Amino acid sequence: MFKFVHAADIHLDSPLRGLARYEGAPVERIRTATRQAFNNLVDVTLAEEADFLLIAGDLYDGDWKDYNTGLFFAAQMSKLREAGVKVFVVAGNHDAASQISRQLSMPDNVVRFSARKPQTVVLDDLSVAVHGQGFPKGAVTEDLSLAYPQAVPGFFNIGMLHTSLNGREGHEPYAPCTIQGLLTKGYDYWALGHVHRREVLCQDPFIIFPGNIQGRHIRETGAKGCTVVGVQDGRISAVEHRDLDVLRWVVHDLDVTGASSPEEVVEMLGSAVKEQLDQSDGRPLAMRLHIVGMCRAHSRLMRETDRWVNEMRMVATDFSGGNVWLEKIAIQTRSRTSLDEMLKREDAIGGLLRSIQRLSANDEEFLSLLDELAEFRRKLPPELHFGEQAIELDDPHEHQSIIEDVKQILVGRLLSHDDPN
Repeated sequence: MFKFVHAADIHLDSPLRGLARYEGAPVERIRTATRQAFNNLVDVTLAEEADFLLIAGDLYDGDWKDYNTGLFFAAQMSKLREAGVKVFVVAGNHDAASQISRQLSMPDNVVRFSARKPQTVVLDDLSVAVHGQGFPKGAVTEDLSLAYPQAVPGFFNIGMLHTSLNGREGHEPYAPCTIQGLLTKGYDYWALGHVHRREVLCQDPFIIFPGNIQGRHIRETGAKGCTVVGVQDGRISAVEHRDLDVLRWVVHDLDVTGASSPEEVVEMLGSAVKEQLDQSDGRPLAMRLHIVGMCRAHSRLMRETDRWVNEMRMVATDFSGGNVWLEKIAIQTRSRTSLDEMLKREDAIGGLLRSIQRLSANDEEFLSLLDELAEFRRKLPPELHFGEQAIELDDPHEHQSIIEDVKQILVGRLLSHDDPN
């Protein structure tokens, strides 16, 4: 009987994005999160008394700023060497040979697979054959698995591959392949990397993306970790996930329908914070909060958005003992007053809303307005052109979202005199 641990997408020393933008965010804990998660991986490997550890690509996050990243990794590998644990590593797109300019010698228990062609390493004492190939460059568009050898007869065969498989949303289509193609090799386990969400693609044999070990931004929500595999008499006897993340990202929709004031909304936030903390097993949280629902509080939330956003941040930090940081707060409430009724009004407010409504129904008219704002668009900061905060003005779905937000802001501000709350 033997055990091994399968991990991928460590992105060691990758900066977590989004939390350090406002006062009170735990900058030091953010900066060291990937290292702490990697420490957890080593601890799990030792606690499980695993015989070897597989790292299926993107150990690093690109070139090192200095040698400290490599020194940290080498120190952790030395711990595993002292316990007799071998470590197998294939390079992914973020740590391809062409991207890492600095190198350090690693302890002799670390095996780095060739980036030129598939390589097989045999562990005779365990009757295990591990096959793998790293990325020779940052963007690999060919199917690397085609050149992998057939299974070694009489051995437990493992394939390590950094791949997008047949495509995964949010991930570059690198080293594409198919499940059927992997099955033709006759391996007993495929240890994949590149996709940051855990996914069991096949169980006979097991083909698994373990996901990354630490979420780095709001698109990487939920538990993150590794897979522990037990093998007995040449067959897999157990496959189990282990959480490793030290900071967890969550998106929470807080329904404040019926709330009569912003103060009541802030009180409701306390219950939401408690609910999310209860589900995190004691881990600190980075939360994106969507405030939704039709309520009387809408107009005041719109008039004094900065005030109430910061009230919510303060309450979340205080209520959680500093373990919840609101990465972003989107106030998406709606007025209790019917928009249809306001569209019928024969005054300036009704006319303005009808003009906006026409934009909503006519993409060409909206795009012509964008042409008039071309100079304004050029002055937008880079983060509003690219990335998760981008404003995609060429996307019709984005048009509708912007228009709806504008309508609700106007409703809240222009009609606030109708609502004493």
